[in-house]
Amino acid sequence: MRFVSLASGSSGNSIYMGTDHTHILIDAGISCRRIDMGLKELGIKTSELDGIFITHEHSDHIQGLRIVSKKYQIPIYGTEETLQQIERMDRKGEIDTSLFRSILPDMELTLGDMTIVPFSSSHDAANPLAYRVESQGKSAAVVTDLGSYSPYTIQHLEHLDAVLLEANHDVHMLESGSYPYYLKRRILSSVGHLSNDACGTLLNAILHDGIQSVFLGHLSQENNDETLAYETVSLAIAKGSNPCRSKDVPIRVAKRDRMSEVVCL
Repeated sequence: MRFVSLASGSSGNSIYMGTDHTHILIDAGISCRRIDMGLKELGIKTSELDGIFITHEHSDHIQGLRIVSKKYQIPIYGTEETLQQIERMDRKGEIDTSLFRSILPDMELTLGDMTIVPFSSSHDAANPLAYRVESQGKSAAVVTDLGSYSPYTIQHLEHLDAVLLEANHDVHMLESGSYPYYLKRRILSSVGHLSNDACGTLLNAILHDGIQSVFLGHLSQENNDETLAYETVSLAIAKGSNPCRSKDVPIRVAKRDRMSEVVCL
């Protein structure tokens, strides 16, 4: 199974996972052109996608969905509430709702030789999801837009081979920055976004000897910095009780403007 971030950041998110036989995107928050170009680099045509799995309806996760779905007629998976919100936001009626496939948290589904396990996330959206994907004994997960986490979250992230985990903001940068007070409160809330420190703490709970790759994703352009995110998360791991250390695990920052390294599991 291959795992690659086409783009990840507060301005747009789209993650590819696939095997020789099955290809999916998690979110389509960048333009159709960028999705086409990214998949072409992987030797895949966008028309070959078997599904697009939507985490939630915010624009940085669906802004390319209308054109991609219209052009290629790819099934769109998400909770019923998320799909309803997407339909309401499509004022010109350009998305073919016959492509919608309603799914439920914790109800796994099989697509080709991949098993997709959606699970609930804590974010201020209609009914948001994170995703764990498994194939041929390997597993990877995408978890962003997570204001808080619980043992339920950790349970879904155990024994992964790779993960893209949100490290959205540095708390001090956010608190002293130019965002209005209401927006700062939203980001810092239990249905907002995961900070660098919280990302490190969550990683401490799920790291194990077999994990091959960790991507830090969904970084805020205004309230974070790649080096700061990496160093903060690494420090949290160093201070944690998990015997794994950051030097033992390849930790990378997923870019907002270009593809990540391709991880082959």
